[in-house]
Amino acid sequence: MGSGHPECPERLTAIGDRLIASGLDSLVTHVTAEAASDEVLARVHRRDYIDAVTRAAPRHGHAWLDPDTALNPHSIDAARHAAGAVVHAVDLVMTGACQNAFCAVRPPGHHAERARAMGFCVFNSVAVGAAHALAAHGLEHVAIVDFDVHHGNGTEDIFSDDPRVLMVSTFQYPLYPYSGIDDPAANMVNVPLPPGSGGRELRDAVLERWIPALEAHRPELILFSAGFDAHHEDPLANLSFTEDDFAWVTREMIAVARRCGHARIVSSLEGGYALSALGRSAVAHLRELVIA
Repeated sequence: MGSGHPECPERLTAIGDRLIASGLDSLVTHVTAEAASDEVLARVHRRDYIDAVTRAAPRHGHAWLDPDTALNPHSIDAARHAAGAVVHAVDLVMTGACQNAFCAVRPPGHHAERARAMGFCVFNSVAVGAAHALAAHGLEHVAIVDFDVHHGNGTEDIFSDDPRVLMVSTFQYPLYPYSGIDDPAANMVNVPLPPGSGGRELRDAVLERWIPALEAHRPELILFSAGFDAHHEDPLANLSFTEDDFAWVTREMIAVARRCGHARIVSSLEGGYALSALGRSAVAHLRELVIA
C-alpha cells in the first residue's frame, strides 16, 4: 500500500520466519489457492462494487479507495487470492483433508462491507469463506470469532440478522471504525473493551459472553478473523494482549467446536503491525491449531 504503510509485505515474512524458528513449519502442510471468482465474491459483495474496485486498480503507482486503503496494480489479484485462500481452506476442512487451516494472507478483510472498501480491506475474506460454507457445503450454522483490535464492521454489515451466522468479537472502543456498539443484531455478540484492557478482560468476554452464545448456536464450522493488533506491542491501538492470550482464546474455541460435535477451524489473518509481536502471536495461535 505504499512506503511506510503498516499493512506491508513484511507482515507475512515475520510470520513465516517465526514459524520456521519455532519448529512448527515441518508440522504443517503449505498449500496455495486460486483467486476467488466474481461469483464467489458476489455471495457477500455487490456486483457493482466488485466491478468498481477492479476498475479502480491503477496501471502504475497507487489509487486510494479511502485515506487508509490503497490499490497498486497487483492489489485486486492479491485480495482475490486472500478470499480464495479462505474458500479453499473451508473446502479442505469440510472434506476432511485437514482438520484446521490458517490462511496467512494479505490484505486483511474484516472492514470490507458489502459495497465499501475501508481500513486496508478490499474483499471480506472471512465473510466469503463463511458464505461458501453455507452455499457449497450446506451448513446451517457457522460462527465467526473476531479478536482483532478493531471492530469487524464489514462482517457485521454482511451478516447482520442472518441467523445462520453468529459473530462474536472483542475490540477496543473508542477506536476506528467507531462501530459495533449501537444496537447490534441478535446474531452479533460484540464486546467493546476500553483502552488498556488485557488478558483478564478478554477472558471475561469469552467466558461470559462468547461461549454461551456459541454453544446456543452450535456452529458446524468456526472461522477466526485473527487480528493480532490487540498485542501490547502493537503501535496502532492500546489493548494489552499477549501471545499467551491469543493461544488461550484459540484453545477455548477449539474446545467449543469439539463440544459442538466437530473440531473444524478455519483462521484467516487480519491485523497485526508490530512485526515481532505479530510473528510470535500468529505462531502461538497456529500452535494450538496444530496440536488440537
